[in-house]
Amino acid sequence: MEKVTVFAPNTVANVGCGYDVLGFALEGHGDEITLTIREDDRLVITDIIGADLPTEPDKNVATVAIAAMLEALGQKVGFDLVIKKSIPPGSGLGSSASSAAGAVFAANELLGRPFTRTQLVAFAMEGERSSSGVAHADNVAPCLLGGFTVVRSYHPLDVFSIPFPAQLRAVVMYPNVEMKTADAKRILKKQVLLSDAVTQWGNVAGLVSGLITNDLTRVGRSMQDVIIEPVRAMLIPFYSEVKAAALRAGALGFAISGSGPSTFAFTDDTKKAETILAECEGVYARGGIPCIGFISGINQQGARVI
Repeated sequence: MEKVTVFAPNTVANVGCGYDVLGFALEGHGDEITLTIREDDRLVITDIIGADLPTEPDKNVATVAIAAMLEALGQKVGFDLVIKKSIPPGSGLGSSASSAAGAVFAANELLGRPFTRTQLVAFAMEGERSSSGVAHADNVAPCLLGGFTVVRSYHPLDVFSIPFPAQLRAVVMYPNVEMKTADAKRILKKQVLLSDAVTQWGNVAGLVSGLITNDLTRVGRSMQDVIIEPVRAMLIPFYSEVKAAALRAGALGFAISGSGPSTFAFTDDTKKAETILAECEGVYARGGIPCIGFISGINQQGARVI
């Protein structure tokens, strides 16, 4: 096989209280990446559709991630890449992760699958490092593995999947507001109160427990974020109003997706999801801010060949 096209889903990271630790994959939105083996060892991006991104191999997350993989493999292989994006960078929906994870997944397929999906996470993280300055795994892990993932440790890297309720739905809102992940990380506090840390630890444990045991009430209670959300919410127009609208409409919980500006609400009812979506869209419409809203199930497969 000399050519392959893959789909790499967009993702939601943090999931409220799980900063840089928790994430899940979305359905229907993501990158399509086509790789073709070259006769030389160059990495060449021939086209990027849907976003204005660098094509230099040392500046694009996809080629940086592939280079990290090839270095670990000890091989010199060249690829042509075509990247088609459905969600632009800076959305808070793992756009860069989709490119990085999708690229290494595709390269791994063409090279005979020398690495497992879990092993590919580390290479995709290098793409994330080139984008935001931090090699975080909470987007690339669910993009590659599907479903909900937990990053237990970064040193050494320890990533695993957890069960979740099949009926869970995410109502996603992406307002047309530019936010860079690096900037959203830069404003965070370097130290937190012990009492806030204790609250956050309890919520992470409660959220994971609720997902595993299908206790959606506990999931909703546990999505409270007392450390990151209070800081980042100030960067997202009408955040408090949208959150209040979602909760009034019956959402189990509501939080910022990744670094923002996207947000999401959980529900287990399709009709309720439609009501939540309409109420949140109404807030942005009245505020004069264009937005993209959609309802998504949880993508269980992760990156796949199409």
